[in-house]
Amino acid sequence: MIISLNFLTETPNMTEKDPFALSSDLISELLTGMRLRGVQYRRIQTGPAFGLGFEEKPGYAYFHFQAVGTAFLRTGDGELHELTAGSAVFIPQGGKHQLLSDAETSFQSIDTFDAAPLGEAVSGVNTCPSTHPTPSTVIFYGCMEFDLGGMQALGKLMPIFMVADTQADRYPGLLPILDSMKREICAGRIGFAGILARLAEVAAAMIVRGWIESGCENASGLVAALRDPRLARAILALHRQPGREWTVAELAAESHVSRSVFAQRFQTTIGMPPLRYATELRMRLASQWLTHERVPIDVVAQRLGYTSQAAFSRAFKRVTGQPPGASRQMRS
Repeated sequence: MIISLNFLTETPNMTEKDPFALSSDLISELLTGMRLRGVQYRRIQTGPAFGLGFEEKPGYAYFHFQAVGTAFLRTGDGELHELTAGSAVFIPQGGKHQLLSDAETSFQSIDTFDAAPLGEAVSGVNTCPSTHPTPSTVIFYGCMEFDLGGMQALGKLMPIFMVADTQADRYPGLLPILDSMKREICAGRIGFAGILARLAEVAAAMIVRGWIESGCENASGLVAALRDPRLARAILALHRQPGREWTVAELAAESHVSRSVFAQRFQTTIGMPPLRYATELRMRLASQWLTHERVPIDVVAQRLGYTSQAAFSRAFKRVTGQPPGASRQMRS
């Protein structure tokens, strides 16, 4: 029996009502690998008029939760977005922006305000004038390194900011998380800093998931692969076994399509050949292990399937432009 190529390229799975049904494992892999490494958390209390500026920070993400009152988010391009109590904003690329009481209010950098320690990794900023002892607005603000692990390239495809409407269907379960954050912020109980950090990570993951499920604003590259169950199977296999010496034929078999169809579709969608993606994936994982987890270089080489530390070091330098030791020293 001869199976036509057209049948292989358009399988019945592509007619699933949920376009993410067969790539949900890959999305789970993405969310599991996502880390927000806390650098700074602040609870901000303001009076009726305020203007807070946040500078551009590449490699970092901002997270804002409007616990009490209202504010306007003004992004780098001048757009204004109203935030009401319960709104959450995730800015994955660390873009410049402001939080304002109204569009005409002047602002100053958040770093110029005095901050009082409230606990481990959390400080408080209180700009309420003495004539307004009760704050009009309470905002939880976080600035942290945004690490997507092996899927780091996905961060560049994300929008400048993501505002979560907790009433929308795409964010089920987010409101209870934000309510818990609000209680922690307002109560200030012992250990609330660590709890806030974890809740913020969960909330950010839910916001990113909502963006993916909504179609990712038709973004291309790896995002498009999330919507293609055939490519998702192969990419998931790569992420689960990064140290395996994959061939294009083996990856095509994971996708249940011919080698030529797979290679062409991968190149068109991702923008690079499958084996180059596999190599860059290994180096992204290596950077994470070396920089953040302090894994010895020889162990990283072994994990990623290299026959020697020297072979790994050559590959690492070829892809990243620096030897593995330099990557480790960045955190020393």
